[in-house]
Amino acid sequence: RAGAAADPDTLRISIDTKAKVKIGEFSRSGTARGAQPVKALDHDMSPDALLVPLGILELNRGTAAIQQPMFIFGHSKETSDFIADGLELWWTERKSLHRGIKRLHIELDNGPEIASSRTQFMKRLVEFVDRHRVAIELAYLPPYHSKYNPIERCWGILEQHWNGTLLDSVECALRWAATMTWRRIHPLIREITTTYERGVRLTKTVFRPIAERLIRSETLPKWSLSIQPV
Repeated sequence: RAGAAADPDTLRISIDTKAKVKIGEFSRSGTARGAQPVKALDHDMSPDALLVPLGILELNRGTAAIQQPMFIFGHSKETSDFIADGLELWWTERKSLHRGIKRLHIELDNGPEIASSRTQFMKRLVEFVDRHRVAIELAYLPPYHSKYNPIERCWGILEQHWNGTLLDSVECALRWAATMTWRRIHPLIREITTTYERGVRLTKTVFRPIAERLIRSETLPKWSLSIQPV
């Protein structure tokens, strides 16, 4: 982290998903002020919709505008392709603010859809690197240490912010997410409506040239690796 933060050509970011948000008139164990008590359902067996949240937090750039987090809400499943598409969406919108960046240092946990052994995720990252001509360094947190992932702080603030509200529609959930503040900054809110399928994997033969692009740490090959553009 210290090395990436000190490098002017590197942008540190933190990414992670959070639990699916059930849309409906459900109690979220929060509190709210009002003249009348809010009526809510105490069981959430049949939500009207589900949102899959993905967060991307920029960490080491200097101005307030560039420190703005982005929350991306999907309507399908938490998959490697959903997370890769979210990263693509974020960088497409934000790269103009990060001119001169040559490397993205990504801090993340070792979840099943983004692990360094997940063939589809590695394939998508190699494609990202070659398309945008920017290197990627993946710094995985050890098991049971996801609370040290900086984006988790944003999720905690969001939960406190909307827990006293009935998230009875997708529009309501997105609107409330947009009014949260992180260090006095409102997050960017985006939607991805693509339908994703679980279990997308590459065969050993197809993955072999992708694996050759992964520069793994000699001491922590599972937890630290980088990808360079060709």
